[in-house]
Amino acid sequence: MSRVVRRPRSAVRRPVTIAVVAVLLLAVAYLVAAALVPFSPASATTTRYAAPTSTVPALDFPGYGATAVEATDFPESLRTSGDEQRRSIASISKVVTALVVLDVKPLRPGQDGPTIAFTPEMQGLYAKYLAVNGEVAPMPAGLRLSEHQTLQVMLMKSANNYAGALAIWAFGSLDAYQDAAAEWLKEHDLDHTTIEEPTGLDADNRSTATDLVDLGQLALANPVVKQVVGTKTVSIPDVGDIENSNKLLGIDGVEGIKTGTLDEAGACLLFAAQYERGGRTVTVVGAMLGGVDHDTLDGDVQRLLHSAADGFHVVTLAHGGQSFGTFSTPWKDETDAVTRSGAQVLVWGRATVRATTKLDTVTLGTKGERVGRVRFDVSDHEPVTVPLVLEDDIQDPGVWWRWTNPFQGTSTDAA
Repeated sequence: MSRVVRRPRSAVRRPVTIAVVAVLLLAVAYLVAAALVPFSPASATTTRYAAPTSTVPALDFPGYGATAVEATDFPESLRTSGDEQRRSIASISKVVTALVVLDVKPLRPGQDGPTIAFTPEMQGLYAKYLAVNGEVAPMPAGLRLSEHQTLQVMLMKSANNYAGALAIWAFGSLDAYQDAAAEWLKEHDLDHTTIEEPTGLDADNRSTATDLVDLGQLALANPVVKQVVGTKTVSIPDVGDIENSNKLLGIDGVEGIKTGTLDEAGACLLFAAQYERGGRTVTVVGAMLGGVDHDTLDGDVQRLLHSAADGFHVVTLAHGGQSFGTFSTPWKDETDAVTRSGAQVLVWGRATVRATTKLDTVTLGTKGERVGRVRFDVSDHEPVTVPLVLEDDIQDPGVWWRWTNPFQGTSTDAA
């Protein structure tokens, strides 16, 4: 007779219990893993940039001689009219004389500088230049003036005897001055300019309109020369009241620089004017050569300056809050990368703008958090960089989304 052996109920339940526990542990492990595995970064796409457009202004040039004009710090603004040949520049030569002398006898703004005792050789220049109908100023025996005063008489009145005297004082002779001027011109890349003597009475003192624009910028960069050519009148002891020969000075922003008149050169003017445009001060420098007379020339310069000044305009690169990219998450959250602030630049004429957007790696973020940058490359201008920030939060989707979308968009998937 066989015997039935019965297993205890606890022994039967034990495998079932272990299986349930194992399932529960796996479920908990899944929930924990799903809740803790980090997300991969949001996908980022940049926005196509629509560059602003601009046009080249039509400048009002005269129909004679040679003219060049340029806005300082806007090198692509250089425009020319007429011929490109080297022309006689008359008393514009004295700007070179001033800069060459100041190179070896420098002055600081407000300084009078050393005293010049005018020698008989210097005083003899009065009769020499007067005999050829050159502009002169009184130079009585025993006259002593400061270097600054001598520069004033030379540049403002365009006195040839003072230009010659200054050159002799600084270099010992007119020949030595000529050598120094040639070296100075070479050092400053004024390759189309030739200076034979310091006054401009020699018609072989020649230059091009474009070289003279560079010369004008050098003159304005020297604070002493800039101050002297911008002065209307001054009283010099034993010389008298000196009036600036530039009749446009102080009109329509004109701040100098130097007139020139010679039969071979005609009426000439190296000029500069300042304007307020786009919240900053801009300077236009130009040279006009070969005019019939200074009244006509001055009118032509004014018209040219007006047209050049009208070429300045502000280009808006971006508005504040403008989108340059979008971040998208697996849980369908989406927000833009926008400019923290607007950006503008002042340009002259046509400007080419190119934008390059760089977006950072972003997973979660808060509104206003910096997430990249956009760089604007503008022709004739330094690059402009604007920060990009999140337009809205990128929030964690929560545990429930993680549990119901197992491992979607996680760094594990991304790997």
